[in-house]
Amino acid sequence: MSKPILQENDIDLQPILDRRVVIVGYGNQGRPHALNLRDSGVSVKIGVRPESQKRTVALQDGFEALPLPEALTWADVVMLALPDEVMGSVYPQRLAPYLSAGKALGFVHGLVIHEQWLKPNADLDVFMVAPKAQGLGVRNKYVAGGGVPGLYAVHQNATGKAQAIALAYAKAIGCARVGVMETTFAEEAICDLFSEQAVLCGGLTGLIKAAFDTLVERGFSPEVAYFECLYEVKLIADLLHERGITGMRQGISSTALYGDISQGERVIDAHVRETMRQVLDDIVAGRFSQAMQTEFAQGKPRIQQALLQDEQHLIERTHRDLRARLKF
Repeated sequence: MSKPILQENDIDLQPILDRRVVIVGYGNQGRPHALNLRDSGVSVKIGVRPESQKRTVALQDGFEALPLPEALTWADVVMLALPDEVMGSVYPQRLAPYLSAGKALGFVHGLVIHEQWLKPNADLDVFMVAPKAQGLGVRNKYVAGGGVPGLYAVHQNATGKAQAIALAYAKAIGCARVGVMETTFAEEAICDLFSEQAVLCGGLTGLIKAAFDTLVERGFSPEVAYFECLYEVKLIADLLHERGITGMRQGISSTALYGDISQGERVIDAHVRETMRQVLDDIVAGRFSQAMQTEFAQGKPRIQQALLQDEQHLIERTHRDLRARLKF
């Protein structure tokens, strides 16, 4: 059964207009949320450490940026937009003591609740609003009069008003202009992690580099391989975003179409599909999250090594060279 889609006329904005909202984490999602909320008439302040560089940005944006104890005491709704890996350690001492009964605690992603890295008191409303876009898209679409789709979920409903707050929050940041759908913290976290690993980030960058390397190893020029394997990805992604798979196929050449339907399953074969199942199994079982916690606790050595290696990869050097010479 299809999930119901709620839009602006289905959602009452008043529950968030009646509350004072503090954003904790003025970064990729936090800043756009704060700006959109303010533009929708919501009372918003920023909770931040006095020495944080984000405090300066918040002040430049015209917000009152308060130390966490003061901000959290003032707030009725606290949206945590901090990185996943820091929330579990920050919450018990810096946040929890100031979250009194009846306040609402919000998240932009379901991972920390799903994995129980953070356990809110039972007397709090706990909800999630997850826009399906990076923060820049959340803000730009809103300013242009549109929005991005959003998912919402309720984990705890201590006051009986958690769903109304979540939906009003989603409307205030612009998601209801397109559509808001209900999910759970677990569903959002698992699907989000899997898509990042199998498709959007890990799968896509791995596929691009493998295809580029295959052409270069056969003696073809890095410049042409770059255009064919990386540059044109955006053109196809735009078609997919606007038209879906069938519509994308209608917008490409007959040669490209035949290559798609005849060779796609050779690349994404049974072995790749089984690997995807194993990736999903690791996420569901918590093995990925455990490995990630270990990586962050050790100072991110694997991440740093991978970033350094990729920076020196021929495809990246070709990218920088062509960008400088062609000005595209």
